Amino acid sequence: MLVEQRTYTTVPGKWRDYLALYEAEGMAIQQRILGRMVGYYTSEIGELNQIVHMWAYQDLNERAERRAALMADPQWLAYVAKMMPLLVRQESRILTPARFFKPMWQE
Repeated sequence: MLVEQRTYTTVPGKWRDYLALYEAEGMAIQQRILGRMVGYYTSEIGELNQIVHMWAYQDLNERAERRAALMADPQWLAYVAKMMPLLVRQESRILTPARFFKPMWQE
């Protein structure tokens, strides 16, 4: 199991617009295609105007398949066209659990 952590930095002051658009249009599509949302957060201290979301996958192959399906979805592409002007930067990292950690979704 692995977790992808995606951090989006919005145009200053536009994080509320990003979240409203995501909730209205993007979230249902991502949940349908990507599956296991681990968390969705905003930054409060430190670098501001950031959205951090995390998705769990069995392995990199599952991630690649699900991300390809997402990028082929016409509804998702329409959403992305509206969302991209709100972003300044996107980062992604793959996290693997320490051997002693049992994620809640595996219990």
